[in-house]
Amino acid sequence: MCYCKCGHGGMNATALSLEQTPPLSVPLRFFLTAPLFVMAAAGVLLWYGPVALSSRWMSPLLAVTHLVTLGFLAMIMVGAVQQLLPILMASPVPRPRLTSTMIHLLLTTGTLLLGAGMLTGRPGLFIVAMVTLGLGLLIFIAVVAYCLVRARSSHATVSAMALAIISLLVTAGIGLVLAGGYGLASLQLPRYLTDLHLIWGMLGWVGLLVIGVAYQVVPMFQLTSNYPAVVMRWLPRLLFAALLLWSAALLLPDSYYWLVLLGGGGLGAGYIGFAMITLLLQQRRRRRVSDVSTDFWRLALVSLLLAMLVWGADGFSLLQQGELLLGILLIMGFAMSVVSGMLYKIVPFLLWLHLNNHLQVAGRWGAKIPNMKQILPQQRSRWQFWSQLAALPMMLAAAQWPELLTRPAAVCLLFAFALLWWNLLDGVRTYLRYVRSA
Repeated sequence: MCYCKCGHGGMNATALSLEQTPPLSVPLRFFLTAPLFVMAAAGVLLWYGPVALSSRWMSPLLAVTHLVTLGFLAMIMVGAVQQLLPILMASPVPRPRLTSTMIHLLLTTGTLLLGAGMLTGRPGLFIVAMVTLGLGLLIFIAVVAYCLVRARSSHATVSAMALAIISLLVTAGIGLVLAGGYGLASLQLPRYLTDLHLIWGMLGWVGLLVIGVAYQVVPMFQLTSNYPAVVMRWLPRLLFAALLLWSAALLLPDSYYWLVLLGGGGLGAGYIGFAMITLLLQQRRRRRVSDVSTDFWRLALVSLLLAMLVWGADGFSLLQQGELLLGILLIMGFAMSVVSGMLYKIVPFLLWLHLNNHLQVAGRWGAKIPNMKQILPQQRSRWQFWSQLAALPMMLAAAQWPELLTRPAAVCLLFAFALLWWNLLDGVRTYLRYVRSA
């Protein structure tokens, strides 16, 4: 085990297996690529305008959704998991450079082809996207499963991550069937699977992974108390069970609709409970220093609470455009905010760690290195937070008034994630400048 005080605003990275951290290029290639996909999605919204938000089934909206979920969310989560497995669980990814290069290339290519297929309607693009995405996700799932089996940690994060990986497998499987419906004339498009695909992706893969990672990073980075032991042990399992019940009931005849309500109610209650507990822990944290990462988490948790309310209201047909509002709150409000908040902690920490290791290898033991807040200044991170915060209500309003607000919302989205990409890139430049000086 490595014990270190990093000089970066009080975070004490104790009990982490930092000596097993993978090469910097392993996670960084994913982190630097991801914002570009959101910028591409914003470009699609700008080009197609109000047509994109006129229905959840419109091809431009489907392309935007997958550019964001696969190109941004999955890209960053895949990179982060490869970084967290050796540090948090002492279970390094085998041949990390080769593994990450293969997964990154397949995910990038597959996401671009899938987006292009949705915009052009060409079956061949769907078929190639199915192969590349399926292979990339399968390699990732197999690698993570191997690492989890070998993990020496018994922390609740391990079981939560395992359930998240199972959920990713289900999400990918349903997604491949849906893509086959677009790409193969012999296969009928099963649109009824779309809701399953969305919920398994957002409340299964993304939600369970966020919960598992939160058990570690919220106390460590945000200086809160630990989550209650009973919550850490049982919440992911109960959410996964509710997800299974909801999914099975959705495929049964209408007479079993009460099981859909039961499973959906369990999912809603579980995620509302997670959001409320996390907000309470943050409110009681030991050091209430202004921190942009914590603000992103709060935005995400409030969005999650609103999403659960919208889901319930939409189930009783109380809202117009309820499905679109739910998607925006879950994807942009919850998931993209959490991921952005984690990037502003993980990337500066990794750059600091690798810079420190590089200088030690070079024999410059006494050399002064920048701390995390100097590598990625808080003021610029704060500007990006406000721009992303502004983009969310603009997108929600655009769902109600697409003719008026689709393109302004797209501009806000483009600006916010161009700024995120620039901030990350500038942090890497700072790292390279100090490496060259050594």
